[in-house]
Amino acid sequence: MNRIDRLFGILLLLQTKKYISADKIADQFQISTRTVYRDIKALLEQGVPISFEQPRGYYIVQGYFLPPVSFSSDEANALLIMERMVSRFADKSIFTNYTSALNKVKAVLKHAQKEKLELLNESIKFQLNHEWMNEEFDHLADLQNAISGKYIIEIDYQNQNKESSKREVEAIGLVFYAYNWHLIAWCHLRNEYRDFRVSRIVKVRNLEMPYRKTVHMPLNEYMKSLPVDY
Repeated sequence: MNRIDRLFGILLLLQTKKYISADKIADQFQISTRTVYRDIKALLEQGVPISFEQPRGYYIVQGYFLPPVSFSSDEANALLIMERMVSRFADKSIFTNYTSALNKVKAVLKHAQKEKLELLNESIKFQLNHEWMNEEFDHLADLQNAISGKYIIEIDYQNQNKESSKREVEAIGLVFYAYNWHLIAWCHLRNEYRDFRVSRIVKVRNLEMPYRKTVHMPLNEYMKSLPVDY
């Protein structure tokens, strides 16, 4: 990677993170931390408002945005094939959001690229046993927001015996295993972490209340108890 591409890559990386350390930037681009410092200085000299907060790392001052970027054909093709994956391994809410994002990508492609993408779109098929996935639920986007926003939600849940219950939960993560999405959350009713299969969630409501539990188990730690080998 030449220096211009690396500088642009660092800028994109900074825009995807709230904070990022010099060590992580160095690992990402396989360069020394001394080179990171030089690259950050070069970006500052070009007017990019980068700041630093100890011990969190570098960040871009709020309000700065890159101009629209172009995509290579390979990048667009990669996004297209991921659309097939999303359509089979996510729910309606995620697929709708992904399709909207992909349409924005297509809008900035050159005419010749669009023609190739349309041809490729007709030439990719993804076959999966429908019994493996329940496509009727529409909750993943709401659950993602609850995790990132750290607010309590109430779910109407139906277990495998078709028994219904209401649960106030603090979501800590989403895990895909056994061909289903699972919500891992602290359940206020059971006073412990529980595993809720997302396809059995009937309804999700934002209670607009922050988490009451101050410290949560890391998701990776909970995953050690799941009945699968990661």
